[in-house]
Amino acid sequence: MDRLAVGDVRTAARGAWLFEQIVSMGTVVLKDLGGGRTGEMGAHRFLSSPHVSVEDLIAALSARTGQACRGRRVVAVQDTTEINFSGRAAARRGLGAGGDGRTPGFFIHPVVAVDVEAEALLGLVDAQIWTRGQAPAGPRARRPLEDKESCRWIEGTQAAARRLAEAAQVVSVADQEGDIWAHFARRPASVELLVRARHDRALVDGGTLFAAPAAWPCLAVDAITIGPRRIGERPRQARIELRAGAVQVAAPRNAAAGDPRRLDLTLVEAREVDAPPGVEPVQWRLLTTLPAEDAAAARDIVGLYRLRWRIEEVFRALKRDGLRLEQTQLQEAERLFRLAALALGAAVRILQLTDARDGSSRPMSDVLDERFTEAVEALGRAREGGSERQKNQHASGSLPRLAWIVARYGGWNCYGKPPGPKTMAKGWQRLCAAISGFIIAKADALV
Repeated sequence: MDRLAVGDVRTAARGAWLFEQIVSMGTVVLKDLGGGRTGEMGAHRFLSSPHVSVEDLIAALSARTGQACRGRRVVAVQDTTEINFSGRAAARRGLGAGGDGRTPGFFIHPVVAVDVEAEALLGLVDAQIWTRGQAPAGPRARRPLEDKESCRWIEGTQAAARRLAEAAQVVSVADQEGDIWAHFARRPASVELLVRARHDRALVDGGTLFAAPAAWPCLAVDAITIGPRRIGERPRQARIELRAGAVQVAAPRNAAAGDPRRLDLTLVEAREVDAPPGVEPVQWRLLTTLPAEDAAAARDIVGLYRLRWRIEEVFRALKRDGLRLEQTQLQEAERLFRLAALALGAAVRILQLTDARDGSSRPMSDVLDERFTEAVEALGRAREGGSERQKNQHASGSLPRLAWIVARYGGWNCYGKPPGPKTMAKGWQRLCAAISGFIIAKADALV
């Protein structure tokens, strides 16, 4: 993690150390991260520091992402996950009710950047972390948008516009919760929007959004891979009929006075045919600012939306399949939020390394400063063996080359199945320690 701009050198260094510990050890249990009582207390002091805010942490964790997206076509995927303390709610302080309306919990709404061409995770863009208030929020229809949780979708897209300004194209992708009129109406000009439609909106020339594709020709029938909908499921192949057309959508009655009364958008419908018995057929109605005048453009839009599965991977790495954030023993809301920000960045880092194991065009600088290239190269050569399979075939300075070295430090033997997140986490810890030793030894040799 790049150095925190918190105005206190010791606090910033402690934060960087704690982040690397979470990545390398694959846990958020402070007594394990600390490696002893002194380290554990240091972690507690950082999470309690008045010099640290969630906004500072997210800014530091996302600092590399803009550079990684430079000149590339990327999707900025956003979604919300809940950290629920059901069965572990005792002594929690400062937390409102979670999604069930009863159990204490909080919410994390990250935005992550994904390379369209390689489908690789490029980094964290932004995140919002909050809990609900203890008092009733009041009638939803009477509250301004800025006071509603749904505003997070608009803020996520705006953050993508700010932090990914050097990308060749940015497409903000959201599931049905992001289908908000103001989300489209207030879209930054530099960002395209792609949302799975939730509302059957009225069209200016009559009819409704969902009924419109019935009059359109089928552009293509394609086979696509559908990601798992729940833990334990495997991806499956689906045959999809594609239809697309331009629509002029009328503003809903509750639209804000300053928002436009109509919007010119594109609707792409992807409907599964011949679904397996007992499987709910896929039906995606994708509302977007991108044009879709032919089958190729419709396929492209479906492909962009399909990349939304990468944020589900981040959530799995953050929660029960990875860092197990929901099992932390921390009790106070502000400390929980800071730990959640670090854990989110760690989940993204681990997936970046796992992505690169099979090769990509990404540079090592996505996750590690270029000044460490000499150390990485020297340490990597020491992990190569005599056979071709035990040689690092990836280009110097590339992220795949770094991932290969990390995997070797994690115990991967170059045979059998590819290294997974746990191997990468273990290897990262050992490689970081080896880099430190290399740099110290080199400095001593120059004295």
